Amino acid sequence: MSHGTEVQVQLTGGLLRAWQQRNRAATIPHAIAELRKAGNLENLRRLSDPSAGPYRGRYPFLDTDLYKTLEGLAYEVGREDAPAGAREFYDEVVELLGQAQADDGYLNSYFQDPDQPKQPWSDLGWGHELYNLGHLIQAAVAAQRQLSDSRLLTIARRFADLVVRKYGVDGEEVVDGHPEVELALVELYRETGDASYLTQARLFVDRRGRGKLEHTIFPGEYFQDHVPFRELPSVTGHAVRMAYLAAGAADIHLETGDPELLAALERLWDDMVATKLYFTGGLGSRHSDEAIGDRYELPSERAYAETCAAIATMQWAWRMFRATGKASYLDVYETVLYNAYAVGLSADGTAFFYDNPLQRRPDHEQRSGAEDGGELLRRAWFGCPCCPPNIIRWMSELQDHVSLYRDNTLYVGIYANARLTTPDLTVKVATNYPWDGEITLTVENAPTDERTIALRIPTWTTTPTLTTPHPAAEPFVVRPEEDGWVRVRRAFVAGDVIRLTLPMAPRAHGAHPYVDATRGALAVARGPLVYCVEQQDADAPVDDLLLTPARVAQATARTDGGHVVLDLTAGVAPPPAAELYPVLTGTPQETASKYVPVTLSPYFLWGNRQPLAMRVWLRTERED
Repeated sequence: MSHGTEVQVQLTGGLLRAWQQRNRAATIPHAIAELRKAGNLENLRRLSDPSAGPYRGRYPFLDTDLYKTLEGLAYEVGREDAPAGAREFYDEVVELLGQAQADDGYLNSYFQDPDQPKQPWSDLGWGHELYNLGHLIQAAVAAQRQLSDSRLLTIARRFADLVVRKYGVDGEEVVDGHPEVELALVELYRETGDASYLTQARLFVDRRGRGKLEHTIFPGEYFQDHVPFRELPSVTGHAVRMAYLAAGAADIHLETGDPELLAALERLWDDMVATKLYFTGGLGSRHSDEAIGDRYELPSERAYAETCAAIATMQWAWRMFRATGKASYLDVYETVLYNAYAVGLSADGTAFFYDNPLQRRPDHEQRSGAEDGGELLRRAWFGCPCCPPNIIRWMSELQDHVSLYRDNTLYVGIYANARLTTPDLTVKVATNYPWDGEITLTVENAPTDERTIALRIPTWTTTPTLTTPHPAAEPFVVRPEEDGWVRVRRAFVAGDVIRLTLPMAPRAHGAHPYVDATRGALAVARGPLVYCVEQQDADAPVDDLLLTPARVAQATARTDGGHVVLDLTAGVAPPPAAELYPVLTGTPQETASKYVPVTLSPYFLWGNRQPLAMRVWLRTERED
């Protein structure tokens, strides 16, 4: 079976297009200003002009903030509505990179700094030189594909060739402390056809867990380097590193067909989804080391769930879908997209969350992760600003993760207003998803022989109905095939219409009993969206609200400011006992003392008003 090709997708309206327009109008200009203010360009400029001042920042990976932004700009500067100043910034950075690159191809403004006592390649655990290279490669490939601009690709290949010479088959057997270069090297192989890049990616994956990396500060588990990757019992360690490593391994499988690698990836994925992923799709429960934590260790108020980890999880999910064809990977992708990823950016596109908790207590004062000060909620930028540029590049590439075409089948995996174009089949999708589940596909162009259109049936929906393109067709209830798709096959003609309806009733979800933090609590979802309650939308403290599945089922959906919110009635618990740990004389029961109206909003919208309490998981009321 072919792994297929991405379809040419044009987003024509709806939420995803609105996000991209916000990215162009607000987020990218904001990021360019912040990058200039932070000194990222001066760090490169000072390598040839010491009068630019000392190195700005404390981290050796700040070049990647430029690379991730360039990757997003590669998609944007050629559009009619390109962000103001984007082309000038893009050209300025590319020119600086060319000037800064060393004769042997090395490029890292931190280690090339003449005042830096550390030498290049002296600290692979924390130096991030290969991580930097990975993001440089991805920006370069995007520039080549989107703009036919080879300048960055020339720079990236010189650096990659240095790495192949130094750490390839005949070089030193090392691995990088922060995986990311692996998936980038595979993409560089796809773009250039040079097999040495694919080989290097495989070497970096297969060397892990074999004593090739010096572990400092944290143990080998943090680096996914305590056992060989194929023997990992569970996703572990630093969440972003883990998901990037898995995405790179999935890319290697896609190119080599390695069945053992795929088996390891499927096992790791299934364990993650079953025991380590937040309800929002967030990954990572520990602030101390930005790590994933133990199975079922999923505290709400201390969820780290870094925005970068959400993006890395989506990258892994998309590759697993390409490898297996299973819709279940896109179910998770979609959950992450609309919740754990989307929440990382403010409604106006100019402020960010680094970590993404599922609860904010009324007296919470910690600003952001381990940093002091700053805004109470989202911040305009960070001392370690890896998330904002990552949001930019992924937002620019949303259309690349909507549809796939293989074996004469058009897979429509993410529902959005779009035009999907393959060499011989063009389909227009019209929908108000994710706010409702009505999806209409109109064939605009088709060959004379048969083709298949496959539609993903999300696991959250019940009794989905389908209308096929036939003059006398009536809607009928469909059940997905074993891989999660419903397929319509025929010799399509222009004007054929398929209508899919995915009922979106509000749902009450519980937690596995091993998840101590949310045992017995209840969370609300509708369609792919997780909902939360902010204190502004409840007439009682959110910590005292009580819900039941029956009350969730009776919730009323309404549109407010272009978004769908849920109105319902919640119970209010009486004041608790004063003791922190009272003596029990019977089975504790949650009984409401009164009832109040409550409005639940999509989780990704929380934190855009004054900083009050918020909850995803709510207490449950005893039902007689």
